Amino acid sequence: LRPASGSRQQDAPGAADGLALASDPGGTLNFLAMVENLQGDSGRGYYLEMLIGTPPQALNILVDTGSSNFAVAGVPDPDVTSYFNPELSSTYRSQGIEVTVKYSQGSWTGVLGTDVITMPKGLYGSYTINIATILESEHFFLPGVKWHGILGLAYDALAKPSSSVETFFDSLVRQARIPNIFSLQMCGAGLPVSGSGTNGGSLVLGGIEPSLYTGDIWYTPIKEEWYYQVEILKLEVGGQNLELDCREYNADKAIVDSGTTLLRLPEKVFSAVVQAIARTSLIQEFSSDFWTGTQLACWDRTEKPWSLFPKLSIYMRDENSSRSFRISILPQLYIQPILVIGDNLQCYRFGISSSTNALVIGATVMEGFYVIFDRAQRRVGFAVSPCAEADGSPVSEIEGPFSTADVASNCVSSVSFHEPVLWIASYALMSLCGIILLVLVVLLLVPPRCQHRYTDNDVVNDESSLVRHRWK
Repeated sequence: LRPASGSRQQDAPGAADGLALASDPGGTLNFLAMVENLQGDSGRGYYLEMLIGTPPQALNILVDTGSSNFAVAGVPDPDVTSYFNPELSSTYRSQGIEVTVKYSQGSWTGVLGTDVITMPKGLYGSYTINIATILESEHFFLPGVKWHGILGLAYDALAKPSSSVETFFDSLVRQARIPNIFSLQMCGAGLPVSGSGTNGGSLVLGGIEPSLYTGDIWYTPIKEEWYYQVEILKLEVGGQNLELDCREYNADKAIVDSGTTLLRLPEKVFSAVVQAIARTSLIQEFSSDFWTGTQLACWDRTEKPWSLFPKLSIYMRDENSSRSFRISILPQLYIQPILVIGDNLQCYRFGISSSTNALVIGATVMEGFYVIFDRAQRRVGFAVSPCAEADGSPVSEIEGPFSTADVASNCVSSVSFHEPVLWIASYALMSLCGIILLVLVVLLLVPPRCQHRYTDNDVVNDESSLVRHRWK
């Protein structure tokens, strides 16, 4: 990959004319073949068709940059139309390892194995991939979704049951020898959420496709390689700074996650954003239930309510730490059409919600941009997406550079208690408890010198309730 000049880039590195690929008989990586290989919408996710096993079984797989396991429905489920049957695949190999993954909404439990996959609109060739077959799930597959599994594209630190499980994309980089970079475009801006049809999108594996963006690409460093964690410097509503400490935006973490529907903000930031939008909008009285997501707002279908709301801007630190850039979304992205009532009313939802543990740049924002996950150079890039338009006008913007003299030199806590660290701490505490328990048991088993010798009925053994219940 050619390094960009500064943090902006006119010519995409590794464009369609320049990457030799051993698995590609044409000798180049054809990014154009991956254009519009996604379907879906922000309400139900964007998914990629994949062929799994021998003979191939076709499934739609949700693209998720906020997790790291590749998993598919392995048994019939009322909410999925297809599932992968490993017994019908001659190339499937079970590893016999149970795995459970919990998301902010929903969870599943399955069994790890390996099988071959091909992508009709992806890389040429077949690849052997770790795959979890989902045997049980709760609130994971939902009514109306058109996908049958999930493609986790984050780092191996998030992989379950441990980081030793090679991720889907790491397997592609190793086997297909593609550059360690992928890019994502989701084209649902201004279109009904969970509508009857499906919108398009593109997942480009191994590089950047120039036709999927306009203007320059702006890059921000990946702060830590687990989620795609970035650093947010400030937010503006209608051009007015929220004036919060920048650490509030990165409370716990700030991540870029295609598997999250909305823009999620830490509670203090969310309250400030709602107050600023309500203050600067042209609506004097507005139900609080709209902001919390429990009520829709409806207008006559001839009206376009977006003109009533302000622009929202997110500032990110540039690769040059003394500079920043901002990505902005117009109301067409966060005031989202969702329901038509009768012949006259169009109802909308608020595409921003509060979060207890992260700022999440989800589909609400990502639909405005072509997002580059440059793992090789540890950075995430943003460029304006040409499909981010409503009524022929762009609904997203990128501007910069700006000085960072007015913000702290580091808005991210130096101590990151993310999941792998929590597991280590948990195991350490469990070990300590085990040692203490062992000492107690030994003290109970060893007779004091001044007491009589225990009889068989006196001995505390492994069948006693004391030992069994303590370990449980």
